This record gives sequence, C-alpha cells and structure tokens, in this order.
Amino acid sequence: MKDLKTRFSEDLADVQWQDLIPHAQRDAIIVVTKHLDLLEVGVAIAQDDVNSVQHWIGEALIHKPFPEQLTTWNINPSLSFNTLIVQPFVLIQEL
Repeated sequence: MKDLKTRFSEDLADVQWQDLIPHAQRDAIIVVTKHLDLLEVGVAIAQDDVNSVQHWIGEALIHKPFPEQLTTWNINPSLSFNTLIVQPFVLIQEL
C-alpha cells in the first residue's frame, strides 16, 4: 500500500478558481501559504496531527479564504491553484 504522501502527490492538480467556487460556497476551502509544502499539510490534516495544524493556524499559514481573496479570485476566475483534496476539505495554494 502506498504511503499517504506518495498517494497525495499523485492527487495534486492545477485547478482554476472557477472550478473551486462550489467548494468555497460550501466552506470547504483551506488556503495554504507558499511558505508550506502542500503535501505536508495534507498529510498532517489526514493524520489528524493537531499540533502541526494548530501551529499553522496560529501563524496564519493555513486559513479559510479571506473576503478580499474571494473577491479577487471571483474577479479573476481563470486564476490557477495547486490543489489537494483531503476530505472534506480542498487545500489550495496560489501558483
């Protein structure tokens, strides 16, 4: 069986904002700053690594989209994001 990081690396995808809007509407988007590795964050969330996740939240390295971000992205629906689905969330990172 593949380890989680390997499996997630195969699931990474570049997706345009217009395709992420339904996930934003159901409040399932988590923004991952460029300072973090998207795969590491995905693995930590999937494995319920509370310490890491709380640290990243506290440092504002992962967060729900800010209203200003949503406005910008909605104006530019063709913006692309690196994405990873970690049910029930969609992790996104600006390219």
